[in-house]
Amino acid sequence: MTTIDKTVVVLGATGQQGGSVAAALRADGWSVRAVVRDVSNHRARSLSAAGVEPVRGDLSDPESLRAAFSGAHGVFSVQPNSGQAGADVTNEDEVRFGTAVADIAERSGIDHLVYSSAVTAGSTTGVDHLDTKNRIETHVRKLDIASTVIRPATFMELLVTPEMGLDGGHLSFLMRPDQAMQFIAVRDIGRIVAAVFGSPDRYAGRTVEIAGDALTGNALAEHLTQAAGRTITYSRLPATLMAQDEVLAKLAALVDDGRLAGNANLDALRAEFPFLLSFDRWLAGPGAALLDEALRSTD
Repeated sequence: MTTIDKTVVVLGATGQQGGSVAAALRADGWSVRAVVRDVSNHRARSLSAAGVEPVRGDLSDPESLRAAFSGAHGVFSVQPNSGQAGADVTNEDEVRFGTAVADIAERSGIDHLVYSSAVTAGSTTGVDHLDTKNRIETHVRKLDIASTVIRPATFMELLVTPEMGLDGGHLSFLMRPDQAMQFIAVRDIGRIVAAVFGSPDRYAGRTVEIAGDALTGNALAEHLTQAAGRTITYSRLPATLMAQDEVLAKLAALVDDGRLAGNANLDALRAEFPFLLSFDRWLAGPGAALLDEALRSTD
């Protein structure tokens, strides 16, 4: 571990991306300040036990963000969105929160802002909870602050959530069985962000699409079958389901036109970030417990 006498403020540290960023920054020797609504809850206490300083803050309270950002070197910005299960935010909330974080970071003299966007940003998709990221990116680039935008591919973790049906021996997702789609392990998002903060001259002003692997539906089934020790089959989400759910239909169309399938240069990324996990390595490592839970979800 290196010793870095600088602080990075992490938003969303009790969630997947922010949590992985906080952990990776700590592993690299940064001081980390996590903005949380309640510093006394168990997630905040867990962060504290890991060497992260929880500070009270709320995305809807600019004064709390100003206090949290005071004296910090960097800010990692990620916001909840309406596409998340159980989300209590609107699309306009997300845009308001994301632009406010960037504005306050600029006014607070933050040296480096890293914003986590979406692989589809850069175009208008017609899916509101994706297009919010494009709006926030546009705002960030107008500010007088060194910034880096990362655009993560679809999370590997999404494929092994209990509701995906792996306990029944089958996976249905957005791409056709023979169609490739890119994925990334959440752990690797944190490691990439830590590398970005560690080399600001290299990454400031850049937008980086990130992924760790590209797999067809059939390849996903093969890897899952091997890891599970039992047969897992794959099919695209049923047409009847997509006919009933406009958002799912639009997401599938975005996979078909390539925008959600991902277009990261995997060879270049692996050369730049050698730690990137392929799906089979993720299943054997960080994803093993998640896969086991998914396989036993109805036991």
